[in-house]
Amino acid sequence: MNSLVEKFQEYSVWRFTLTRSIEQYRRWLADCRLSSPQTESRINQILGRVADDKLSIAFVAEFSRGKSELINSIFFADYGQRILPSSAGRTTMCPTELLYDDSLPPSIRLLPIETRAQDATTADYKSLPDEWQTIPLDTNSGEGMLEAFKQVSLVKYVPVEAARRYGLFDETDTDQIAAVNAEGMIEISMWRHAIINFPHPLLAQGLVILDTPGLNAIGSEPELTLNLIPNAHAVLFILAADTGVTKTDIEVWRNHIGGPRKKGRMVVLNKIDSMWDELKSLEEVDAEIQKQVDSCAHILGLEQRQMFPVSAQKGLLAKVQKDDALLTKSRLPDLERALSMELIPHKQLIVRDIVEQEIGDLLAETEATFETRRTSLSKQAGELTSLRGKNTQVVAHMMTRIRAEKNDFDKNMIQFQAMRSVFSKMSQEVFQELGLGRLREDVNDTRVKMEKALLSVGLRDAMQQFFVRINEMLSRSQVKSEEIYRMADGMYAKMSEENGWTLAKPMTFSLARYQNEMKRIQGVYQERFGLMTLLSNDQRILTRKFFESIASRVKETFEAANRDAEAWFKAIFAPLEGQLREHQSQLKRRIESIKQVQGSTETLEERINEVGIQQYELDQLFKQLKEFEQNIDLTLRAAIDAEQGALIL
Repeated sequence: MNSLVEKFQEYSVWRFTLTRSIEQYRRWLADCRLSSPQTESRINQILGRVADDKLSIAFVAEFSRGKSELINSIFFADYGQRILPSSAGRTTMCPTELLYDDSLPPSIRLLPIETRAQDATTADYKSLPDEWQTIPLDTNSGEGMLEAFKQVSLVKYVPVEAARRYGLFDETDTDQIAAVNAEGMIEISMWRHAIINFPHPLLAQGLVILDTPGLNAIGSEPELTLNLIPNAHAVLFILAADTGVTKTDIEVWRNHIGGPRKKGRMVVLNKIDSMWDELKSLEEVDAEIQKQVDSCAHILGLEQRQMFPVSAQKGLLAKVQKDDALLTKSRLPDLERALSMELIPHKQLIVRDIVEQEIGDLLAETEATFETRRTSLSKQAGELTSLRGKNTQVVAHMMTRIRAEKNDFDKNMIQFQAMRSVFSKMSQEVFQELGLGRLREDVNDTRVKMEKALLSVGLRDAMQQFFVRINEMLSRSQVKSEEIYRMADGMYAKMSEENGWTLAKPMTFSLARYQNEMKRIQGVYQERFGLMTLLSNDQRILTRKFFESIASRVKETFEAANRDAEAWFKAIFAPLEGQLREHQSQLKRRIESIKQVQGSTETLEERINEVGIQQYELDQLFKQLKEFEQNIDLTLRAAIDAEQGALIL
């Protein structure tokens, strides 16, 4: 197995171990009667984050760079043959996702190119299964799979007008004009998008591979520019050693892949076997390869260590034939090692940070509950012990004091409930700002303005106003969320001071990630269309399609923001509510204890013994809690060993 496969399997084992530790903690909470609907919901959310975690790698290149062969060599060499079609010329005609969903049978789902005539985006169509053509996949037949995969490469000829309607023809592009045949027809992909559901071990563990066509497809399918490529955890940009960096390579890199502060970008210089020469020494061949690496790195503005010269074809052959010498010569292990050293540990850190914060809050709340019980039991023990040998008047006085304490607590509960009512009203105001209904109105309004615009400046103004409104909605939501936090923080401080609790500050909430996503989307739009002073009819069609993808992406962002806000609203008062419930329960127990011992010396001693037993049992449970904390912490800290280097941009 290559190092990437090994590290991914280690990562999967880590996720499984983490899930098991959290599940054990959940069962223990239920056994100790410490669980609640809010706790269950939060644990389910944590487990969902771990279970649904995906790791995506996008392969991007112009045609004839050996991209499909590189995917075969890294991921599918164990099948002893090519799985993805790989031959001279263009083999990937539409964006293709390779993944595995065990709820569906192995298959290839193909979205017809005709869907581009509609406003719906690829993301929209993913929820419309009837719009896709499905081809069953026989995973027991390598030849059968190869034949099925060839469907992704199918093309057809359509009239220029049809291609224009699909947003696939630009009358200002001389290359496209030259591609029109004598009958006025032009070649296009038969499919808009392909999803291959394939039970490969890595895909089953959460890996998603995105195979993209070249510049034309990236430019014409906004889903790639706005969503799939930017959200990939790693992007491998493939060049060919025999051609170096071409004009279209530079355009793809600068407009869609590279750029300052973009993470997870790697450049692969493929087909170095074209530079192998039996008449030259190994040193001379290496020097020529290095010269090409230096040239490509200079043109792209990269350091040499960010370039990876390989021969995907020879690497695949070496793996199939188990030829270690050829595999080393192909330099494929260097690329796999770089991916494993940077990609997976980085992803693990992201998951760890999220889980550590959320599970840490729950563990802290459980510990705080134990402290409340410990304090209450200590009070009970002291109260009961002080009653030894005392008359009924002393017992009655103690009962009066505890009831007064309960009355004060009941007043606090009334204040808390009043505050919750205000909180509920304010949270609804946040949801109104993030409401999908209001968003739909803005989208429809922008769409109408774009349809009426006769000049490109009208299109730009409509889009700019759309972004302004979206950003204002997010900003107002953030302001209201901060008000809610300050209100909760004040209540936490008040309750802690009056009851002697040690409560951490309430959870904070920020919409910054969604505001940054809006800035990114707006930046992509401005790069593509912001400087255009005049748009052709074909470009106007593409602009409108781009807006539909933007609207779809904004909707997804708002849906995610709504989910996070809802989870926060449920969780922000959960620790305080837990403490209130526990304190109320302990007050009732203290009152019942005093009632039971009135006039009965034997009952008093029984209650003192019972409280002692409860204190001992509580100490044992507290030790178990600390063991859970330690086990979860050790699991979170278990790093996937990897050298730390600056191999990825």
